[in-house]
Amino acid sequence: MDPAMLSLKRFFLPAIGGALLAGAILPAAAQEKYPTRPIEFIVPWGPGGGADQLARKVAPSLEKELKVSLPVINVAGATGQTGLNKMLTQPADGYSISIFIADTLAVLMDPATKWKLEDLVPAGVMIRQPSAFFVAVGSPLKTWKDVEAEAKKRPLKVGVTGFGSADDLTVIYLNAKGLKFQSVPFPKPAERYTAILGGHADILYEQLGDVKSFLEGKQMRPVIIFADQRFPAYGDVPAGREVGHDIVINQFRSITMKTGTEAARVRAVSDALAKVAATDDYKAWLRDQYAEEASFIPAAGALAFMKRELETMRKYAPKK
Repeated sequence: MDPAMLSLKRFFLPAIGGALLAGAILPAAAQEKYPTRPIEFIVPWGPGGGADQLARKVAPSLEKELKVSLPVINVAGATGQTGLNKMLTQPADGYSISIFIADTLAVLMDPATKWKLEDLVPAGVMIRQPSAFFVAVGSPLKTWKDVEAEAKKRPLKVGVTGFGSADDLTVIYLNAKGLKFQSVPFPKPAERYTAILGGHADILYEQLGDVKSFLEGKQMRPVIIFADQRFPAYGDVPAGREVGHDIVINQFRSITMKTGTEAARVRAVSDALAKVAATDDYKAWLRDQYAEEASFIPAAGALAFMKRELETMRKYAPKK
């Protein structure tokens, strides 16, 4: 071979090989790290309720884990669907996440619902709590027996999050048992809580932890807790099952992302949530919220959990 050609070959072959290797590496290396900018944290309910409390409890810890800010944005309406749709209209890039709760899941029982569970990728279930009926301390309805007796005479107004919610399902279930209850939706938690205090509703459907300040302030009290057995902190309040009401739809609150988001990004958020859930501070908060100690379910099991909850809801939904 011509010495000049041999010299050129020795020069170009390593260069070409290096270029090919760089071409194979650069696309992976050039992929955007996640996250690199603020993540919009949507709460599909008004300020002050359980969903809002969860977001504001978790956001600061998530910011430390993910190294970006997570501004909390309240977008209330349509039993949580307005805020959920805000997330679903964003790109599936992990920069918009949303609180998703049992009440919004229940809306899927309506065949006209325009979204489906498969549109969501749960990053983790963060809290699970029992639900109850509450009355104002000054109400003439002192016990569940009082409520049942009155509900046989006239319709009692029940403050709920919205029609089609788990709250509404419970009202429908009790009506089918011969009691008279009327769901009255209050999308804003503060309005729902004060409804029984101001006489705009007879009963409130809510979780114990969400109204703890009202309970401690002696403004309201539970008359029945929809659970398998009595709740330790309120041992004098009957569990639903012991008085013949088998409906148990525990509230859960999760954090979801849009389907299509890269698995690595979902995993990044789920891993960060797992670290938050494992802290002593978060565990203490769960106790303070009267929630299950083992509330957290990671992304790997969250969707299956939601599907089981939806089947439970369908069990109690009115047959069409």
